[in-house]
Amino acid sequence: QVQLVESGGGLVQPGGSLRLSCAVSGRTFSSVTVAWFRQAPGKDRDFVGCISRVGSTTSYADSVTGRFTISRDNAKNTVYLQMDSLKPEDTAVYVCAATARAIGVRIRGHDYDYWGQGTQVTVSS
Repeated sequence: QVQLVESGGGLVQPGGSLRLSCAVSGRTFSSVTVAWFRQAPGKDRDFVGCISRVGSTTSYADSVTGRFTISRDNAKNTVYLQMDSLKPEDTAVYVCAATARAIGVRIRGHDYDYWGQGTQVTVSS
């Protein structure tokens, strides 16, 4: 079983930055692909980005490309989501997810077996 715990959410003004963290335990960290998804009130869950097992490959949703960056620290069993130039439409609950079934990146929710509880990000002036 894999446990995921997100942190780093909060309130930020438009144009500001936040860094989210996803701490992973319960399995060899380098054996899992990790992704971030987000869900705004009344909307479907959307893919944000993901990073492969050893961090050599990343993939991003078009809406965040150039603004968000995913990285992983295999020594700390943690994946980070650096979010810059934040917009009000980035407001959502951000959730990290993991899978051991993929070698490369995966962008669909049903490819992931383990999910965190989420952290709220609010972009507002």
